[in-house]
Amino acid sequence: MMQTASLEDEKKEILRRYRRLLKMAKPVLKDGDSLLIKKAFNMSVEAHKGMRRKTGEPYIYHPLAVAQIAIEEIGLGTTSIIAALLHDVVEDTEVELDEIRKVFGLKVAKIIDGLTKISGTFEHGSSQQAENFRKMLLTLSDDVRVILVKLADRLHNMRTLESMPRDKQLKIASESMYLYAPLAHRLGLYSIKTEMEDLYLKYTDVDTYRMIVENLRSSRDARNKFIKDFTAPIQAELRRQGFSFEIKGRPKSIYSIYSKMKKQQIPFEEVYDLFAIRVIIDVEHEMEKASCWQAYSIVTDFYKPNPDRLRDWVSTPKSNGYESLHTTVMSKTGQWVEVQIRTRRMDDIAEKGYAAHWKYKEANQQNRSGLDVWISKVRDMLAQSDSSAIEFVDDFRSNLFNEEVYVFTPKGELRILPNGSTALDFAFEIHSEIGNHCIGAKVNHKLVPLSYILNNGDQVEILTSKKQKPNEDWLKFVVSSKAKSKIKDFIKENRRQAALEGKEILYKKAELLGLELNDEVLNELRVYFTSKTHNELYYKFGKNIIDPKELKRFKIEKEQKHKSQNQKISDAKTFEKVLKEVKGEGSDMLLIGEDMDKIDYTLAKCCNPIAGDDVFGFVTVNEGIKIHRTSCPNALELMSNYGYRIVKAKWTSQKELEFLCGLKVTGTDRVGIINDISRIISAELRVNIRSIAIESENGFFEGTIMLYVIDTAHLDTLMNKLKEIEGVHHVIRFT
Repeated sequence: MMQTASLEDEKKEILRRYRRLLKMAKPVLKDGDSLLIKKAFNMSVEAHKGMRRKTGEPYIYHPLAVAQIAIEEIGLGTTSIIAALLHDVVEDTEVELDEIRKVFGLKVAKIIDGLTKISGTFEHGSSQQAENFRKMLLTLSDDVRVILVKLADRLHNMRTLESMPRDKQLKIASESMYLYAPLAHRLGLYSIKTEMEDLYLKYTDVDTYRMIVENLRSSRDARNKFIKDFTAPIQAELRRQGFSFEIKGRPKSIYSIYSKMKKQQIPFEEVYDLFAIRVIIDVEHEMEKASCWQAYSIVTDFYKPNPDRLRDWVSTPKSNGYESLHTTVMSKTGQWVEVQIRTRRMDDIAEKGYAAHWKYKEANQQNRSGLDVWISKVRDMLAQSDSSAIEFVDDFRSNLFNEEVYVFTPKGELRILPNGSTALDFAFEIHSEIGNHCIGAKVNHKLVPLSYILNNGDQVEILTSKKQKPNEDWLKFVVSSKAKSKIKDFIKENRRQAALEGKEILYKKAELLGLELNDEVLNELRVYFTSKTHNELYYKFGKNIIDPKELKRFKIEKEQKHKSQNQKISDAKTFEKVLKEVKGEGSDMLLIGEDMDKIDYTLAKCCNPIAGDDVFGFVTVNEGIKIHRTSCPNALELMSNYGYRIVKAKWTSQKELEFLCGLKVTGTDRVGIINDISRIISAELRVNIRSIAIESENGFFEGTIMLYVIDTAHLDTLMNKLKEIEGVHHVIRFT
């Protein structure tokens, strides 16, 4: 009876959420739209009947939530709501894409196809995640709404990560940080980007996240009083001059505070710009620019601006459509404060991004915006790219988070390129043929090399020669996707010819040696000759980088090689199978410190994990399992591209293990400070020092200490003791 009552309650809750969605969508609905949404809702309810999420809730809650985010937080319309409600049915249920096409039309079917993961097997060395990213990104050519609905889907998954197992939390959080947060940023969806970054930190570095949240909470009252005092004179003057406006003081995101602490290696207490003041003006479109500068003038009448910190995205908007004036001013209390000045339209675009941009574009037919230009560039890049999925995603991603540089052609046309672009990037931006034959450039009428990095305001003229051809070195100093893909295309064609010749050489030699070149042997050869792909292996034979005689050595070693148990482990699934064989049912966790005799693993040198660190295992291709910290610089990429190789790992409670760890100590120099540091480490805490190096200059010192600790608690005690030494300012663990 209780179960029946519970199911009845769930039905009521499903209807309540559906009605809330319709109410929110009402302003954008046209005739017949609500009927279509109802059809999509009923199809989704029926298809997901009996399915439940990891939280135990009915599965239909998820598509409803995704549709709610699409309308409420991104500002999308009917087509996207229908796609959001049905986004999982083709992948997870019996419903076919044809059925959706018949009922809802081609547009909805295309969006859902773009959101449906690729099934089947993948060749060795490829990444299923990267293949799925590529499939989804390719739909940008047809419909940007695929990406926007995917962002809504991903945001809801991030909001409900609590109920997922640890390895899934790390995989989903890292994937979101690696691709989806930069995508949201590029499409101007700043609130979604910020929330994804904060949630990433919440699940990958729990302690730091909690510390920042707690500090922000405890300093809220003082912050609010400061904002009130700071904005009072600005508000009074804006009113006096007849402005209709709103002023917000908002704390910086948790992740941006964390980034600042990490970048500047400072504690929370020393992060001064914890918040930004936003001045939002209600004004007609044609008065926007003048009004923003008038408001800037009022702000700087009361507070002195930092001349190096003025950013004018009103005159030249960012290429994702973002417009605003940013200035940093000195408050009366001696604290720098960031002030953002924008109009209501600009604020709407800054928060809602792409969808808001289109809403205003219809009301205001102007030239193509930066966002239109960017999307057409992406379409070009997608159409031309034939690189591997991982390479493709890396190229695409490198162009997402880049700030821009504004430069001019000899005729005075403005071109916007990614920050760090060189004269060669500019050449490819003009035309691929000009790029291919570029030998140098004149920047502001002075000769510069291809690798010259462009600055804002540079005027660039490209010099060419018919004899010039692209080479691999060019890839070291170009940053734009267009330049990279064109250079790679040229190199690939050359490599393709060499690879064809190399393949012939390899197969002939293998036949003479009686070596059968099946998939397994080819993969072993690829690893043996340190080649990322089969084509690279063939290319090395074609260019005689590998002597064909080396093949005989490979055959002998292969025959001698003992097939150890660890060769069975190729991904997370086979790891769990091997673990159950050696440890019994119910074992899916690698215990570091205990399982060394059963499973071969090593601690990754890139992040030197120590007991107590939050860690995960990664199944490498030929070096067994590597243990990484979840905050490792490489973790994001590993978990994003190779989620299927992530395995659960935790430390045992054994105390006899010791781990090498690095500390950076800085402070003011005085006589005896080195003795005090050594005494605390060696005598008081009985820690073994491997090396210590301290340099002193102008009364300041900086020291690097390598030592052995038992776990993170041991390390924290040591760091706290060192901080108590007179003259020591900072003690930071480094990788």
